[in-house]
Parts: sequence; structure tokens; C-alpha cells
Amino acid sequence: MLTLLVISLLPASISVPSTGWDKSNHALGFAVLAFLAHWARPTNALIGLLGLFSYGALIEVLQSLTPTRYAEWSDLWADGVGLLIGAVSASMVQGLAAERSC
Repeated sequence: MLTLLVISLLPASISVPSTGWDKSNHALGFAVLAFLAHWARPTNALIGLLGLFSYGALIEVLQSLTPTRYAEWSDLWADGVGLLIGAVSASMVQGLAAERSC
């Protein structure tokens, strides 16, 4: 979470790791967070997703307060898509792991 925050608030002129498209950066970062959150607390997955979505909104607010970054609704949508991808992926992996253990 801290890495995403730092990368999101660094001045735009500083080169950071990227997928090449801003929206896929958001989706990938939040997919990883959702995947990890699901594995950490699978019984509270929805609460975790809501918390992470709120975290994405907080990052957008903080970006609007910086001189070289700006907030975008589409970034928050990309965060949400990433959260869904990460949660579904974690559920699928967890289901496969449960099948193998039987």
C-alpha cells in the first residue's frame, strides 16, 4: 500500500515502473492489493475491498493537492476494476488450492 501511495504522489517528472498505460497501472496495483487482502482475510473480503477502494479515493484526493498530479474519476474506476480482478483471481486460486488438498 505504501509503495502505491509513494508512486502515486511522486512528481510526474520522476520515472517510475509502469505498464505503459496509466489505467492499467491502477488496475494492476489494486488487483495485487485485492489478491493479498483476500488471502489475508478471506472471510472479510468485502470489507477489505471497500477499504481498498476508499484507499484509492484517498490517493486521488491527495493527488489533487499536489502541484504535478491531478485526480481523475477514471483512475478510481480502474482501481475498482483491479480490485474485482484481484478478488476473483484470489477466489479462483483459493478454490483450486482447496480442491488439491482434498
